[in-house]
Amino acid sequence: MPAKAVYLLAIPGFADWEPAHALAELRRHGQYRVEVVGLSIGPVQSMGGLTVQPTCALPSIDPTDVAVFILPGGDRWEQQPLEAELVGALTRLDQAGVPIAAICAATTAVVRAGLLRGRKHTSNGLTYLRQQVPEYAESASYVSAPAVRDRGLITASGLADVEFAREIMTELGVLSESGRELWAGMFRSGRLPPGQLS
Repeated sequence: MPAKAVYLLAIPGFADWEPAHALAELRRHGQYRVEVVGLSIGPVQSMGGLTVQPTCALPSIDPTDVAVFILPGGDRWEQQPLEAELVGALTRLDQAGVPIAAICAATTAVVRAGLLRGRKHTSNGLTYLRQQVPEYAESASYVSAPAVRDRGLITASGLADVEFAREIMTELGVLSESGRELWAGMFRSGRLPPGQLS
């Protein structure tokens, strides 16, 4: 079992399905433990109505224990400013070289926190980022792709939970390259590969 853990940020109304593939495969194939991080240690309800109990709060994160920090989407990213505690935590993690993965509307959080710094990235569209973050000025590094990984930053469209998981698995070296492609192909196509039981 790896010494470090996968950390999932759970904010009220988070899109619970977006990190699900990644969490399941990182636990199953990577043997990672999962830590749920909250703005506080109070229970958090997801967009789908699941109640999760954070195991720690943002200020208590130890970067040396974090294998990857995952930010799922949710309407809250489009409706509220970032908390100073979250900006501080993301900055500390990034400075420590911890991979940060954001999907859907959570991509606006990494932009607002100043984490792009010329790294290739994607989101729910270039127009979406420009509308949600008026100060966004990194369009030259924007890639129109389901998911993008560049120097420890993983970003994805809200329609790309499978690709998001694959890029996180790649970052952490979970499964072989061919194994990841096979896995992603099955979940994206809804079909088992030839020769497998149906």
